[in-house]
Amino acid sequence: MLIGEVARRSGVSARMLRHYDALGLVRPTGRTAGGYREYSAEDVRRIFHVESLRSLGLSLKQIGRALEDPDFTPSALVGDLIRWTEERLERERELLERLRAIDASGPADWQDVLRIVALMQGLGSASAARRQQAVLTRPEGASAPAGLLAEAVLRETDPHVAGALRWALARSGGDGAAELAAGMRSEDAGTRRRAVLAIAELPETPETTAVLADALEDPDATVRGHAALALGRRGRTEAVPALVAMVVEGLHDVDAAEALGTLSQDPGCADRVLAALTGELAAPTADRATRIRLTQALVELPGTAAREVLRRLAHDDDRAVALVASAFAAVLDERSPEDGAGEDSQGQAEDPRGRRRDPEGTRAGMPRRPGPRRRPS
Repeated sequence: MLIGEVARRSGVSARMLRHYDALGLVRPTGRTAGGYREYSAEDVRRIFHVESLRSLGLSLKQIGRALEDPDFTPSALVGDLIRWTEERLERERELLERLRAIDASGPADWQDVLRIVALMQGLGSASAARRQQAVLTRPEGASAPAGLLAEAVLRETDPHVAGALRWALARSGGDGAAELAAGMRSEDAGTRRRAVLAIAELPETPETTAVLADALEDPDATVRGHAALALGRRGRTEAVPALVAMVVEGLHDVDAAEALGTLSQDPGCADRVLAALTGELAAPTADRATRIRLTQALVELPGTAAREVLRRLAHDDDRAVALVASAFAAVLDERSPEDGAGEDSQGQAEDPRGRRRDPEGTRAGMPRRPGPRRRPS
């Protein structure tokens, strides 16, 4: 069989067949009278063997050893090929992500492309300071791809850099919600915590609210807490059980109590919140510290019903609980709405002693509760 016919049947070009011959990898058995290469059936089988090994990533030199050296075992080489292939695929995956990030940003010119590449390089730095700088020193008017920022948020462990990334993401012009929602499905609790914090700072949409609502069922208490606080700020009443649980457990209980107070501005939710808090107060498992936190949370609730509960607690059998309740009840009694609470000239709620309340219901002049304010980490 002449070289042209072998090339047609094997799919290997005549030029490559000549190269195999020059290397001694596949030499034709004979020559015609005119000096043309003539391949036997065995030669053709060897060509197919060479091509099969090439498809595994072996070099021509390695293929020659594999076909000629009986002591050349495949185990070690195949292991090396697997490792090299994995490394190559990782490089290709990173390249694909960079190209997608550039494409998603809709670059107007090559300067835009270079800016995005510089951002990606900065975010990939081992230095936290450089990562933060890459986020905060963007040129005026230059937007960063939301997807790129969202992916960086999910893997960022430095709290300062993470805060800068969330800030940039919320102002990126995109939302990155799809990437963050994927982060909420991670098996790693740290990734889910970073995702829920970032989602909480995105503009409110049905999609982000749905993700936060699902997070109320997360097995990690911190994730549930971040989601509950975010939903409370959005006026979502499904957060009430989680917020009450945070007060009971002492997990960011001050923030949770304030969120419950905000939700209780809606009369339809106020009774539900009050019933949940009083139910926990009466629970036989509630210790002194828990009952004090619940008593303090009652102060955030508007209306006379919470005040009546505080008055009753002022006579509680636990003296510590009674003292806390008595102090807050006295302050609330001084500001009773029956005394003529109204609005100031700017339309803000004002209590009888002239102290403003902000639109979210925070009562100015209230004594601060003991202990440091804990913020979500």
